[in-house]
Amino acid sequence: MARGDGIRLWWPVLLGMLVMYVPTFYDMFTGIWSTEEQAHGPIIFGVALWLIFRNWPAMMAASEGRRGSAWGWPVVVLGVLFYIVGRTQEIQIVEMGSFLWLLVGCALLVRGARALKAQWFPLFFMLFMLPLPGPLVDAVTMPMKMAVSYVAEHVLYQVGYPIARTGVILQIGQYQLLVADACAGLHTLFTLEALGLLYLNIVRHTSFFRNVTLAILIVPISFTANVIRVMTLTLVTYHMGDAAGQGFLHGFAGMVLFISALLLIVTTDTLLRFSDPDRKSAAAT
Repeated sequence: MARGDGIRLWWPVLLGMLVMYVPTFYDMFTGIWSTEEQAHGPIIFGVALWLIFRNWPAMMAASEGRRGSAWGWPVVVLGVLFYIVGRTQEIQIVEMGSFLWLLVGCALLVRGARALKAQWFPLFFMLFMLPLPGPLVDAVTMPMKMAVSYVAEHVLYQVGYPIARTGVILQIGQYQLLVADACAGLHTLFTLEALGLLYLNIVRHTSFFRNVTLAILIVPISFTANVIRVMTLTLVTYHMGDAAGQGFLHGFAGMVLFISALLLIVTTDTLLRFSDPDRKSAAAT
């Protein structure tokens, strides 16, 4: 199959998916993705599209001269069924999840398994843009908020601040702060996990130990970053007043969250470099 023919095969696919999913993405952008808890959704989607574009030459080269796979048909059919169920029953995770099934199925049909292998990470990364089930969020978020509040209270108390805690409410001086879902919930952990996996994909370490260990440590790193965010908001409120804590600086604390998480990831990765058994064995030989 010539390269130009391969490219032309994608236009009907893109047009068909555009017709199907414009209403879906419109609902997401004007609905759940416009909330603070799910604001990471469009960012994840944009980054995934960039990753697909970046991997496109590798995908075309890997599948050059190969036919599409018939295994794509059952995947496409399953994706269409998920879309119908999700759209008609207003189940957003099923409706958005069908988008991934159709991408996988179309990649198999048009370019085969090698094309899918070349694009596996962007497709996997899109999982992080899916809205999480409400019962799961509720079950996990409260224990996370309790843990973050507990650690933030004890750290600030140890350095001399007049702070106390009742559940997820922090009392510092004359101010009370409620640790909200957006500050220390499952959505935040999910977003930071996506950030860590994106970092791993970009740096592309060859060491299995380093990749797996860092992927596991992203969870405690995300927890630590949440604690830093809550402590930052608490200190801003204590020193500058409630208006500052709930106003512009509250949004700025979100930047503190991601910057601190990224710095912790890079620092941890650097430390793992020196304890990597693969590096030590290579140096010994």
